[in-house]
Amino acid sequence: MKKLIETKVKESNQKAFSIIGHFLNNTPALVNEYDVIKLIELGVSSEYAVSVLISSLYGIDLIDNADDKEFFNTYFPRMIHKMNPEDYIKKSFYSNISIPSIKIGNCELKYEQYKPFNCFVCNDVLITNHGRQIPQIGFFEVEFSYPALLENDRLWMAITPNEIETMKEAINDSFGNVLTFGLGLGYYAFMISEKSCVNSITVVEMNPDIITLFSEFILPQFKSAHKIKIVQADAFEYAENYLPASNFNFVFTDLWHDVSDGLEMYLKMKKYERLNPNIIFKYWIENSILSYIIAAKM
Repeated sequence: MKKLIETKVKESNQKAFSIIGHFLNNTPALVNEYDVIKLIELGVSSEYAVSVLISSLYGIDLIDNADDKEFFNTYFPRMIHKMNPEDYIKKSFYSNISIPSIKIGNCELKYEQYKPFNCFVCNDVLITNHGRQIPQIGFFEVEFSYPALLENDRLWMAITPNEIETMKEAINDSFGNVLTFGLGLGYYAFMISEKSCVNSITVVEMNPDIITLFSEFILPQFKSAHKIKIVQADAFEYAENYLPASNFNFVFTDLWHDVSDGLEMYLKMKKYERLNPNIIFKYWIENSILSYIIAAKM
């Protein structure tokens, strides 16, 4: 019986990820402001309206199919979230740091936008006590602009709700002398630089264009810029050569774009964590990576 339940949960998890992955990558525009508002006018919440529209795209029958209704009620209420733009605009980075539109080498700084009711990943995967793995998808009811860093015309890093939410734990837990692998737009470095319990921040970044953009246009706006040191180096070479004899108390790794390119790097960095037991290590979107590992083993 237990094995049967585990199999059903696994299949449901796969179904949820398949639906959301295909929707976000291929058909996000099919859930649009006009259709959502039409459903809201019938008296439902915007979260429910978005959920129904997504499920209808993938043939989920909420009227006559009991299994579909159970799947919908188990996943969608905990998966689809209306986001409040004020929760993010009031964040200190948004209110204190201005991002110019500029390009250097293969890297570009600019602002991107979410259109009303555009769906996006908004947090790390929710893992329940029963083994459910629930993607976290958000939307705004109004247009929302966010700073973005493009590398070779590909969105590499952006200060979106997802970035903010998935870095909360690493920001809250950081202390002492901090090492972070990956610079991006410097959101993590900025947030921890404002903590009195953080003494220094060493940022290891390999791309010289990203370092130039950050150093010239973003870092000068930091109130505690004196705490931050940028090192141009390969993360794993730095971990190999400098971690054992260092005085770092806390390490945060944010080297990957998503789970697909992060799994191998995550497992590689875990080796250095085991070799340095006196240092606390945290990893960006670790729950999502662990969900992938768990799914592969089941």
